[in-house]
Amino acid sequence: MLLADPAAHPLSGGALASSGTGHAAAGRTFYVDASQGDDDARGTGPKDAWRSLGRAGEADLRPGDTLLLRRGRRWTGTLELSGKGTAARPIVVGAYGSGARPRITATGDDCVVVAGSYFRVSELRASRCGWAGFRVEGRYNDLWDVYADRNVTGVWFTPDGARNVLRGSQMRGNDRMSVDDDQPDNDSGAFGVLLNGDDNRVVGNLITGSYARSKDYVADGAAVEVYGGDRNVVAHNVARDNETFTELGHEPGGTATGNLFAHNVVTSSRSRGSFLVTRGAGHSVGPVRGTVAVHNSVYLPASHTIGFSCADGCSGRILTLRNNVVRVGGIIGFEDGSGIDDAGGVYLGALEDFRPGRRSVRADPLFRSRSDLRLRAGSPAIGRGVPVGLSWYGGAGLAYDAAGRAVPRSRNPDSGAYQY
Repeated sequence: MLLADPAAHPLSGGALASSGTGHAAAGRTFYVDASQGDDDARGTGPKDAWRSLGRAGEADLRPGDTLLLRRGRRWTGTLELSGKGTAARPIVVGAYGSGARPRITATGDDCVVVAGSYFRVSELRASRCGWAGFRVEGRYNDLWDVYADRNVTGVWFTPDGARNVLRGSQMRGNDRMSVDDDQPDNDSGAFGVLLNGDDNRVVGNLITGSYARSKDYVADGAAVEVYGGDRNVVAHNVARDNETFTELGHEPGGTATGNLFAHNVVTSSRSRGSFLVTRGAGHSVGPVRGTVAVHNSVYLPASHTIGFSCADGCSGRILTLRNNVVRVGGIIGFEDGSGIDDAGGVYLGALEDFRPGRRSVRADPLFRSRSDLRLRAGSPAIGRGVPVGLSWYGGAGLAYDAAGRAVPRSRNPDSGAYQY
């Protein structure tokens, strides 16, 4: 579900618009035009715009200020955003004029760097950047309706990037490897979103084509990669044709604890892929504790696919599944050790190497089609789920299904991302 109105979003507080001059407690507005601008100009009007990203990045942006890039223009370089807004008066970065999104390319660096706090960034496109389209290393920033393509990473929340939101955005075809050499087990890249930071929210986005050839793994990539990030919420995203929806790990001595995946819709027409990959203490990037996946719908019809993998010391402390619907052409799921904590799921595949939990069944979920994962009449997923509290969804503001309908709490809900 892509949310069109930022003011209606449960994470936005409803007080702020996405860009332009229509935001609360407006301050100054600055303009940037790559074709007709002049860095010696004042920058305070469309006919008095600055020209370069460097000049825009030097602006002393204050709470309530707005920085607008002209639509239909292209820049090469990095836009650095280092000011500090406030919750009541964020710094707004967006677009003006008509035409295509402002497009930023950077061959040797990230395209947009959000180093400050309380920025509201929207409408920009970051394409063919050195590593990340958008690098978020500050706190309390809100990226809405941004577009990232042809990068190693579409949006990167660094280890310092905490309590940020990415919503209503598109990460398409971020299909490059940063490392692809003869050294074993070191390839890295093709991430729609890379989460190294804590307490971020990735909600209501479209993530497609996170997939690249790899000498180490044949192919690699993830819609949302979590490496070292804790307590992130990944919800209500639509993911298509990625190599993996999510893979989790951390460096030795680190953590990637308590990450939540709720109401995501995952499909793929590729010959291989997976939904969720996590690890126990026996793996070099484990243990990854406290991962929860609830009310997700997954359809990966190819034979070289796997629904979920919890290896190298799996247990309920490593992975908890509730009310998911997973149909794959390969292995439904793999567990070792004492196994996952599962309930309320509907599973179908060629093989399974796990023990389904309470109220879980192996049956055809009766999706409408390979790309439409809503349920048909008679689906065994209807009423199959177990009731869970609001915290399982990421809070009351996210207690709705992939179509925006409330999830019933007084009776058994339907399993999967959609209530019938």
